[in-house]
Amino acid sequence: MASERFGGRYSPGARSGEGTPPGAAPPAAPFRNRPARKVSLRARLMYLLPLPLLLAGLGAIGRANAPEMLGELGGFAGLMLAAWLLNEGLRAEDAYDARAVARPPAIPRKLFAAVLAGASIGLATYLGLGQGLFAAIAFGAVAAVAHVAAFGLDPMKKKGMEGVDEFASERVARAVDKAEGIVREVIAAAARIGDPRLEGRVERLCDQAREVFRTVEQDPRDLARARTFLSVYLVGLRDSTVKFADLWGRTRDPATRAKFEALLADLEASFTTHRTMLLEDNRSDLDIEIEVLRERLQQDGLTVR
Repeated sequence: MASERFGGRYSPGARSGEGTPPGAAPPAAPFRNRPARKVSLRARLMYLLPLPLLLAGLGAIGRANAPEMLGELGGFAGLMLAAWLLNEGLRAEDAYDARAVARPPAIPRKLFAAVLAGASIGLATYLGLGQGLFAAIAFGAVAAVAHVAAFGLDPMKKKGMEGVDEFASERVARAVDKAEGIVREVIAAAARIGDPRLEGRVERLCDQAREVFRTVEQDPRDLARARTFLSVYLVGLRDSTVKFADLWGRTRDPATRAKFEALLADLEASFTTHRTMLLEDNRSDLDIEIEVLRERLQQDGLTVR
């Protein structure tokens, strides 16, 4: 099993019929369940707009003008931080929009970015340009309002399915938030391996896990059955990937790599075969599969705990 190549018809060096573990479904499309990441050019340009303040602040240092220096460099720092908050807020908004059940971001980054941008413009106007306090407040307010008009505000309401009580939606949102955090840890660990083929296999497993997330969001009644399997599956995948990335970085041991590839193949086959069972009313079979998976992870010795 460890010698099987992962990949489809168009994978480098692949031959017809390769790439699918026995009993597993054909590989999913490369971008399945991965919404295209929105990149806002306007938001990225916000990193460039404060640069004139940096140059002006450096000039103020040469002229030994402390108030002007503080106003311009402080405005530059504030606008750069506002740009970072804005881009992070847009990412959080994309994640919120992609889910059927979600809580609003804990920190309203876009709102904070607008307030910080206004304050930075006001500071630069008052100290850097030497304008009066009223003018500084006016310019700052206009900048904050323009920021909100251009980029909007953060999501402020919980999002759930109609006909599902708020308590159930909250439980699902918390569970999916936790699972998504584990998925991000898995992907970060896989990136440390330095092998695009293995990283692709791990990401495919994460995509399969996200399919379950979306299904649970559609019907929170599935959460009780999905929670245990996902915790065992995702935690096992995370711990195995972290441990292998550490070992591979130190030793480059082919035997360890073969063991990890065999584990990935088993996890692929197990998860693909039983994710449908997971969402059906067949708890006894599911419990058996979970125990088998636990034993396999312990026997391979790749788990952290």
